[in-house]
Amino acid sequence: FIMAMVKAGGDRQECHEQIRVLSQQAGDKVKLEGGDNDLIQRIKANPYFAPIHADLDKLMDPSTFVGRAPEQVDEFLNAEVHPVLEQYKDQLSGSVSLAV
Repeated sequence: FIMAMVKAGGDRQECHEQIRVLSQQAGDKVKLEGGDNDLIQRIKANPYFAPIHADLDKLMDPSTFVGRAPEQVDEFLNAEVHPVLEQYKDQLSGSVSLAV
């Protein structure tokens, strides 16, 4: 949110402070009242964040935080795992039972 606010003309330190205060309020709601974490709702309701209100859902998209991880996993599976599975495919049939 801070980077988006700075792009929209906000001050980085002021934005950080706003998030810090809202985070503490949301934390109190969880820890002291047993409620749900409502940080995002607080940000959406806060007029300071009005410049990015329309972008909040996009900013919260988890796929924006993983970078190349999905492609790296596919590359690893194709280069390392699948060849070994193929090599031992005859030994991988059947079932296994485990009792603990």
